[in-house]
Amino acid sequence: MTTHDVFNQVPPLIGYDVADDPALLDGLFREGGGWAAEEIHELGRLAGTEEAQEWGRLANEHRPVLRTHDRYGHRVDEVEFHPAWHELMKVAVGHGLHARAWTERAGAHVARAARFYVWRVDAGHGCPISMTYAAVPALRQEPELAREYEPLLTSGTYDFGLRPPLTKAGILAGMSMTEKQGGSDVRANTTRAVPQADGTYLLTGHKWFTSAPMCDVFLVLAQAPEGLTCFLLPRVLPDGTLNPMRLQRLKDKLGNHSNASAEVEYERAVAWRVGDEGRGVRTIIEMVNMTRLDCVIGAASGMRQGLVQAAHHAAHRQAFGSALIDQPLMRNVVADLAVESEAATVLMLRLAGATDRGESAFKRLALAAGKYWVTKRWPAHSAEALECLGGNGYVEESGMPRLFRESPLNSIWEGSGNVAALDVLRAMLKEPEAVEAYFTEVGAATGADRRLDAAVTRVKDALTDTATIELRARRVVEQLALVLQGSLLVRHGHPAVADAFCASRLDRDWGTAFGTLPSGLALDSIIARATPKAG
Repeated sequence: MTTHDVFNQVPPLIGYDVADDPALLDGLFREGGGWAAEEIHELGRLAGTEEAQEWGRLANEHRPVLRTHDRYGHRVDEVEFHPAWHELMKVAVGHGLHARAWTERAGAHVARAARFYVWRVDAGHGCPISMTYAAVPALRQEPELAREYEPLLTSGTYDFGLRPPLTKAGILAGMSMTEKQGGSDVRANTTRAVPQADGTYLLTGHKWFTSAPMCDVFLVLAQAPEGLTCFLLPRVLPDGTLNPMRLQRLKDKLGNHSNASAEVEYERAVAWRVGDEGRGVRTIIEMVNMTRLDCVIGAASGMRQGLVQAAHHAAHRQAFGSALIDQPLMRNVVADLAVESEAATVLMLRLAGATDRGESAFKRLALAAGKYWVTKRWPAHSAEALECLGGNGYVEESGMPRLFRESPLNSIWEGSGNVAALDVLRAMLKEPEAVEAYFTEVGAATGADRRLDAAVTRVKDALTDTATIELRARRVVEQLALVLQGSLLVRHGHPAVADAFCASRLDRDWGTAFGTLPSGLALDSIIARATPKAG
């Protein structure tokens, strides 16, 4: 025996279908997107290849680079990407993860959610994909602009490069709202928009976060004479000159390394108004809601990624005389991770289905609550999944550190935890029909599980004390989300998963860390659903 014999190491998780996910597939058909199953499996098989996973690694290893000037001193404001980034983008755009759902049949948003979920070999490139998806409903509030730009936003061609948008085969859209003095308080924005005789506006100001600055057009908030207003701003003007949108620097972020996020200055940049002056927040809110949906999808996908890595490792690694997955405590951990993952998946598909069916009252409350809770659960879930791999999980080559660094982002993006929680309270106060729609939804499971029924009663009691409800907002929203997940699992989930969820999350027979499920649950069935069938 030599010192370099390699044994008891887990084989790489490659050559499998990422879409081989029972909770995903069941929900896909239940919510009306089953007609897309073949394409989703095609994309899932590609996502499970060594080549696609290598694209994700390389795109993060070789971060985008900002080139503000060319060799002669001309301002160019270009972002240079590794070829792996472009491969990822070609697949995402080619499969319609960006905006094809707006042109497809009923169930298109559910199908698109499933595609977005399985093609998560790299989270960073999902940012411009998500913003392009979300830009379409906002842009439709200005029909003339939508008529020109929507066919390009929904195109299946990835056409990278700085050229006039209307001359390209396909374009991507970004969003630019955040400023250094305001953050989520966009009404504090100071960027100014001055109207011109030809109907355009000239924008001047500094944006603190503009993700994916290489997009072709941006929806931007700025102060017009009548107040905060939404604008469409192109990188390149119709005559081929660069719009004075100056990229000052790229942010050095915790994760999401493949995606460029920039500070931007507008120096009398040309833009077209979208919606009425003074109605900027109302105009862009639908874009925000769609990106919030993608925050839920991304977090659910990230949980599934961490889960399958943990289950795969535990199935192949030997310790103390047996496979890790055969040891009771590890079985508890993996099963607990699986319950959390399936609860997130069933909720994200229900929200996508509500988008397809136009269930605005239900979605108004459920999306904000779901965004708060699912994105909050991901970092803890990711940390536990990483720990299942032990020291190997802490090493970059495993891919788990990249997944862990990504996990806090979706809770921060599009309204951090407090913003999302307070948004739920605002919805309950201003739109009573949203509360009614929520309780109609969870009430569909009445009588099916006593633990769920008791949790629904507790939620109703929590809502009666309005004097302290803002102080308790996070706890209230957590309860709303858990009850909704429990109702969906009881009605539609695997019985073993639903039982474990109700026993732990609703009946409170649970610890404060993953791996603290009570005894007497059918862990075999739960773990079997979580373990990937690698090639």
